[in-house]
Amino acid sequence: MTDDERRATPSRASQTAAGQAVRKAAPRRRLAELTTDGRDPLGILDAQNASRVPQLVPLRTERMAASPFAFYRGTAALMAADLARDVSSGIRVASCGDAHVANFGFYASPQRTLVFDLNDFDEAAWAPWEWDLKRLVTSVVIAGQATGRDEDVVRRTAVSTVRTYARAMRRSVELTPLQRYYQHFDAEGGMKTLDPRSREVVREAIRASQKRTGERAARKLTERGEDGRLRFVEQPPAMTHIEPELQQRVQLSIDAYTATTQVDIRLLLQQYTVSDTVRRAVGVGSVGTRCYVTVLEDDAGRPLLLQTKQAGPSVLVEHGGQPQPASLTETVDAFGEGSRVVSLQRVLQGVSDPFLGYMTGEVGHYYVRQFRDMKVGIDMETLDDGPFRQYAQACAATLARAHGQSPTAAAVAGYIGSGEAVAEALLEWGCAYAELSRTDYEAFIARNG
Repeated sequence: MTDDERRATPSRASQTAAGQAVRKAAPRRRLAELTTDGRDPLGILDAQNASRVPQLVPLRTERMAASPFAFYRGTAALMAADLARDVSSGIRVASCGDAHVANFGFYASPQRTLVFDLNDFDEAAWAPWEWDLKRLVTSVVIAGQATGRDEDVVRRTAVSTVRTYARAMRRSVELTPLQRYYQHFDAEGGMKTLDPRSREVVREAIRASQKRTGERAARKLTERGEDGRLRFVEQPPAMTHIEPELQQRVQLSIDAYTATTQVDIRLLLQQYTVSDTVRRAVGVGSVGTRCYVTVLEDDAGRPLLLQTKQAGPSVLVEHGGQPQPASLTETVDAFGEGSRVVSLQRVLQGVSDPFLGYMTGEVGHYYVRQFRDMKVGIDMETLDDGPFRQYAQACAATLARAHGQSPTAAAVAGYIGSGEAVAEALLEWGCAYAELSRTDYEAFIARNG
């Protein structure tokens, strides 16, 4: 870095002041405004289905139809299009793009400890900070309404979610960039601040995560064939074998993926051989995108499961119209959308799967990660009111940690201020959007039966 570049780096004070100045052009109270003109929610879903595996589109419809919250999980594209119509702070950060409560959870760090963080980055891109927070707050409202909670409980939880984010952002910018980089949320350590019922919820999640290992999944999903090699047991339509030609292409793709991993993982993967691959339907909104699970074996027949998932353009770009930094655009142009997912996952998570990698294939772009590896979430709809509120706050603090990696973090904190005005605005927006999403859900059900 040259002397000129050092002098050009904005100070925290100047960034904070810049964020405060944005309030004049985009007053915080206007973040409550929801524009509903020009919407075509079912048209957006139809357009997405047109590019999906046709046999899996009915399964996507079935999963989204299960409940208003399941529908909301599958409508990141709708929300990005709606957010693009509203007043925005314009202060952009590296964003998750789909930060609802079900996309936070526990997973194993490379050191085999359990951490809590965001865990879905298919839609990650640069966007205004409040887009992620609005998606989180709305998911809190919808999850609360789904279980018939008292309206006051839901509203207070939504407000505390925003206040926690604001407080965490203020604290975050008091740290050095290096301190923010190393910050992460350890599952065991985080329990010290929880009430007894919430601690028990976390303990239950930890016990569940300890059962969701790749080895356990391999025992459940595979069997050893007559030739001694592991083969997946089909579970149609969610898990089916693929054509022999596609099997060969997947093998070549795994080789291409290996070249994008770190040198230690490349060396490790040299000690494994691909045994079998299936197509698997994952998630809710992602159903129908091309997703494969591959079992590899070492010289003693012990398994390693890798998931290869198609990566399309982020909804923040495709439907939200958000411009991206030149460095990210150049990366995507050179290496595909999978490189965007992997790059921003490494930015936004405190610690990431060391097996992350990407490649391009004959049909689309892809990224690769371990399958399961102690990954587990918490179902908010099953929680008592106290743990419900604390879980929402944990998600908010985690989101603030992720946004705090961006150079604009101090501007975000300056714009938000104490958090009171933003909390009231986002509560109003979240409640209104929950109602709008319910209307979309009813139209979806009416059309699909």
